Amino acid sequence: MEENQIHKVYSLWGNTQNYLREFVYGGIDGAVTTFAVVAGAVGANFEPAIIIILGFANLFADGFSMSVGAYLSAKSEKEHYRKHRKIEYWEIETVPEMERKEVEVIYRAKGFEGKLLQDIVDVIVSDKDRWVDEMMKNELEMIPDYKSPLKIGLATLISFITVGFIPLIIYVYDYFQEVSFDKFFWTSFFTGLAFVFVGWLKSFVNQTDTFKSILETLILGFVAALVAYYVGDFLESLIVNGI
Repeated sequence: MEENQIHKVYSLWGNTQNYLREFVYGGIDGAVTTFAVVAGAVGANFEPAIIIILGFANLFADGFSMSVGAYLSAKSEKEHYRKHRKIEYWEIETVPEMERKEVEVIYRAKGFEGKLLQDIVDVIVSDKDRWVDEMMKNELEMIPDYKSPLKIGLATLISFITVGFIPLIIYVYDYFQEVSFDKFFWTSFFTGLAFVFVGWLKSFVNQTDTFKSILETLILGFVAALVAYYVGDFLESLIVNGI
């Protein structure tokens, strides 16, 4: 493989890793909510065609809603950061002595003093961009996020729909090619595998124990499905059968 091709592969992999968090949480939400819809519909004894309709309606409506929310949240954070950065530029131009004192306070708290402290402060305030960077990081404790809000929303949407489609696979297949096995059992099995995979990815994102992360994801998904199933069963008995 040529050097430029290798560079492109590493660049693509690095870019993918940047949005792994969005993929993981979008996938968890997609699998949990769609599986809960399917479980609730099964509990209510709905026909497979109705389960497919409800499942896809949830998949695309919730997926779009979540991705838009992720996009707007990321965009808002960037705008918030830019606003405070502009304020810091205004402050160092308007009240530079006060801003210099703030840098001194920050580095004195770090243990610097005397001539060394003044030399450090002189270097920082000699460049406005460096000065503002310092104030943003150490005074306001704000760090810029270089990820694209559009890509964040897109990663969330793709993962939500991709992983969220898994609980519907068996029912879609049954619609075109009728099956004789227990559809909900195999739906639960394949969704469980999806939870294991996403839980494994979550352990990398959060740097937590792999087994604990997988177990948490499994429990979350199946508790949500269990609640939905019995709510569906109760409502079906209450409304349809009039009990």
